[in-house]
Amino acid sequence: MAARPEHVAGLLGTRVERVTDLGGSHSWTLHRASLADGREVFVKAACADGGFFAAEAAGLRWLAEAGPHAPVPEVLAADEHTLVLPWLPAEPPTPRAAERFGRDLAALHTASAPEAYGAPWDGYIADLPLDNTLDGGGWPRWYAERRLAPFLRRARPHLSASDVRLVERVIDRVEELAGPPEPPSRIHGDLWSGNVLWTGGRAMLIDPAAHGGHRETDLAMLALFGAPHLERVLASYDEAAPLADGWRQRVALHQLHPLLVHVALFGASYRARTIEAATAALAAAS
Repeated sequence: MAARPEHVAGLLGTRVERVTDLGGSHSWTLHRASLADGREVFVKAACADGGFFAAEAAGLRWLAEAGPHAPVPEVLAADEHTLVLPWLPAEPPTPRAAERFGRDLAALHTASAPEAYGAPWDGYIADLPLDNTLDGGGWPRWYAERRLAPFLRRARPHLSASDVRLVERVIDRVEELAGPPEPPSRIHGDLWSGNVLWTGGRAMLIDPAAHGGHRETDLAMLALFGAPHLERVLASYDEAAPLADGWRQRVALHQLHPLLVHVALFGASYRARTIEAATAALAAAS
């Protein structure tokens, strides 16, 4: 579905002068719109109401509650078919911006932490549903039951029986593998490098699967496909909000869920990395 100028205008209360199509992603199309009041905005549009725009808008607003300097764009408008955000011009990442990103992410994770894991809205990662059932218990079992097990079922057609058993071993041993207990943090939830927009001398976080989760999840996601100046980001983060001992050995555990998501979305091309992550997660406890 292309963004309809009259619909965007109705949401924003101002005339749309021009819409530029930017392609598509998952179940929606992407656009840049120029408004009569001089603003430029970013528009996501979809034919069907899958609930993903409501989840994204809720997540961005909830992350913004961490404080006035939270690294997320303002939600200008949202309904079941459209999401409108400010247009943020991209720029090359710099070491200084990376260091600020580490501090900003630490502040996001530690400010006004939620009381439970999960979120009070239905979640999505890409256009796949996430079980955000709120749980005030420990993170390991929540992660196993709400993230690993559901996506192992989705990924199963692309995995062998031994692959499935390997991931099931991680699920069975998750309490042992998860490291020291951590309180819920306000996390982005899908923080791969493509969801980090470098703009205005800082990093802004887009396309969240936000929920109360484990802060190491966001850091592991940044490392999954590589991120600019990652070691500077991590060092700055650790200085602002020191991480628990052994966090690097737990990266594979946190990467296992997004890799299962990729197997579910894209098939067996992500199988090998998923099995590597499961094997590394188990090896970290031996």
